[in-house]
Order: sequence, then structure tokens, then C-alpha cells
Amino acid sequence: MQMQSTAEEAGHGVSFREAFFVWLRVAALSFGGPAGQIAVMHRILVEEKRWISETRFLHALNYCMLLPGPEAQQLATYIGWLMHRTWGGVMAGGLFILPGVVSIMALSIVYALFGQTGLVTALFFGLKAAVLAVVVQAVVRVGKRALKTRIMQAIAAAAFIGIFVFGIPFPAIILAAGLIGFAGARAGLSAFKVGEGHTGTAVGPDGDSLIGDTLPRHARPTLASTLGISCVWLALWLVPVAALYVTLGEANVFTQIALFFSKMAVVTFGGAYAVLSYVAQQAVEGFHWLKPGEMLDGLGMAETTPGPLVMVLQFVGFMGAYRSPGDLPPLLAGALGGLLATWVTFTPCFLWIFLGAPFIERLRENEALAGALSAITAAVVGVILNLAVWFAIHTVFSEVTTITAYGLSLSWPRLASVDRWALTLSFAAALAIFRFRAGMLQTLAGCSLAGILLYSLGIIVVRGPVF
Repeated sequence: MQMQSTAEEAGHGVSFREAFFVWLRVAALSFGGPAGQIAVMHRILVEEKRWISETRFLHALNYCMLLPGPEAQQLATYIGWLMHRTWGGVMAGGLFILPGVVSIMALSIVYALFGQTGLVTALFFGLKAAVLAVVVQAVVRVGKRALKTRIMQAIAAAAFIGIFVFGIPFPAIILAAGLIGFAGARAGLSAFKVGEGHTGTAVGPDGDSLIGDTLPRHARPTLASTLGISCVWLALWLVPVAALYVTLGEANVFTQIALFFSKMAVVTFGGAYAVLSYVAQQAVEGFHWLKPGEMLDGLGMAETTPGPLVMVLQFVGFMGAYRSPGDLPPLLAGALGGLLATWVTFTPCFLWIFLGAPFIERLRENEALAGALSAITAAVVGVILNLAVWFAIHTVFSEVTTITAYGLSLSWPRLASVDRWALTLSFAAALAIFRFRAGMLQTLAGCSLAGILLYSLGIIVVRGPVF
């Protein structure tokens, strides 16, 4: 079979069975959002297993950051495809999200059944504070890797100002950053060369990795293979959406979930954090499926479970269908809504990788493309910072307004509405992470217990039901 012969054909000697257990290990350890997940993959695949070199890993990562959707899951799919063709990509990408699917579904059911109790609400009160510190840590981690030069720092700052202050769409920011990086690399500026200051790491020769520097046979795209991949994955993605639209109508919650998350899969560039920013705006303010606090509750679930941070979208789909179940039992409707959101969110990710990765592999030595991708990575840091500020405002303050004047479009809190205990827990979580090097799970658990303790002692009062 193709899966059994792939290792021999590629020359790296890693069997499909061996790769399965390695990817299962990666999935089980994938906590902490995209920054932590990418670090886990780097440690296991580059440093420990030496499947792929540093330069090839970063090349794949920069391409995945260019795509809409969660970059960590797409990176796993890319490397799985590189090692064992299409089935390898399906296995790596599928295993990467499987623990999150199971965990978020279970937590969503618990949240729906018991979320209105004060004790559960207090737990999530503490969880939100810790999540804020984790998001800030992600800004620092990604920033250290991507912002090694003044030019990259300026691109990140411009991206943050553009999206937070002026509400510039992220695709426009991505396009501008890519053009700047492309032009800078073409002009020979060292700041846009991935190996000179951008990564800040010493990279060994690609020959040190099992797959080496050679271009695999399946990375030689033809018109027939490109059309075939497009048809298969487009059908898997869009046929269920079309069937729901025809049978249930546009106003049905399942159709709305399918259409909304399908659109999200196309327009949300910049990885998981950009996805969450978009969903928070649309699902909370547009469809009224959730409140801002509930989005943070879902993010807390995703932060405490393995798998992509974007698995919070399953929680959004679950709650949307749970509250508008139609003729179905609410929990069944919620489960179907959550799985539907997951399907239409992740199926396009496989399409982007299987369709684009062969071309990206052939362009690996193109310095202009590498410069464009490195500038896009810098712009993503600005987007992550935007999300951190958004979460901080909605976690620490109970009243937030939107200022729209003179070209500005930004969220601004009413300072008198500050929640002192939320601020205190957020500061304590940041201190634990940055000063005492506490683990993410320790910090999340500690803040959650602190929220329960404060509620039990009557120090904090839950502001009404979660829903």
C-alpha cells in the first residue's frame, strides 16, 4: 500500500506506524496555544527525532502563518504530508485536533448543564484571569522569535496600530507586510533574510535531518493532481454546507453555523489568535450566540486541554445550537453544532496544505518569498498583541465602549468599572508565569481555585448567570 511504502520511497526510514505514535505524542502534549504547540513540535520533530531541519521547519511555519486558520494544526499537516504524503498529512492533522474535540465537547456539556451555578462561574472567573497572562506570554514568545530587527519590530507595531486603532482588516495588513518583505528581500536587505537576524538561531545543514534537503516526489505538482486534490477537499468541505442550506434553510442555526465558520475559514488570516478575534466580534456581537465573558470561558477550556486553541470554535458552535435546538434535544443539538463547526473549520486547512505545500516546497530557495513570509510573521505578532489587549479590556473591566470617530475604531473601557479582583488575579498569573516560571497548567489551575475560594468566602459576587 502507499502508506507502507512511503518511508522506503522517501528514504527517511520512518514507518507510518512509528509516525502515528509520534504524532499522537505531539497531540497529547499540545497545550498552551499555538506558541506552545509549535514549541512542542520543534522540540520533538527537529531536536529529538531530527525528522526535519530548522530551516525547513521555519519555512513551513511561515507558510502556515500566511494561511487562514490555525497555523499549528496546519504545520502538523504540512510535516505529516512531507513525511508520508496525503495520508501522513491527514493522520498528523487529524490526531492533532482529536484530543481537543473530545475534551471541548465534554467541557461544553458540563458548561451547558452547570454553567449557571455560582461555583462554576467563579471557576471561570479565575480561569479568565490566567488566560490573559497566557495570551501575553504568547506575544512575548512569538515576538522573541520573529522580531529580531528594527524593521520587523516596526512591521509588528504598524500591524497592531492598524488593527486595534483604525480597524484595518487583517487581510490588508497581511498583504502590505508581504509586499514589504518581498520588496525588502529583492533589494537585498539583510533584515528580511530568514537566516540573518529574523530567527536569531543557528541552523544546521538540512542534511542533518532524516528527510534531508531533497524535494520529495509528491512535491512535484501536476495539473491533474492539483485538480484532483481541489475537487476532493472542496467536496468534503462544501457539500455538507450546501445540503444544510437546501434542506434546512438559511435561518436555521445549523446552516448559520456552517456558513459562518466556512466564511471564517477563508477570511481569518494570522492563525488562531486572529481567528478568535474575528469570532469574538461576529459570534458575540452579530449572532448573539455568546457574551464576551463566555468567549473567554471557552478560551479557558481550550487553554486547559490539548489541541489547537481554535478548538474554542467547537464550544461556540455547541452553545449556538444548544440555545436554538429546534426539534432536537438541546444537548444533541449542541453536540451536532459543535462537531459541524469543527468540520467546516478544519477541512479547509487540509485543502490549503495539500494544494499549496508542493508549490511552497519548490520555492524554498526563493529569497523574495522567504522575505515576504518573514514580514508576515512579524505582522502576526501585532495581531496577537491586539487580541491580548482585547482580552485584557473585557477581563478587567465590566463596561467597554467602541470609539468610532476620525477614522478610529477601537474598544475603550470605562475606568470606573475596573474589577479589582480580576486585575489582581491577572497580575498574579503574570507574575507566576514570567517571574517564577510556573507552568501554564499550574497557573490556570491556581487561578481557577482562587476564583472558587474568593466566591466561597463571599469576597467576590458573581455578576448574574453565565448565560
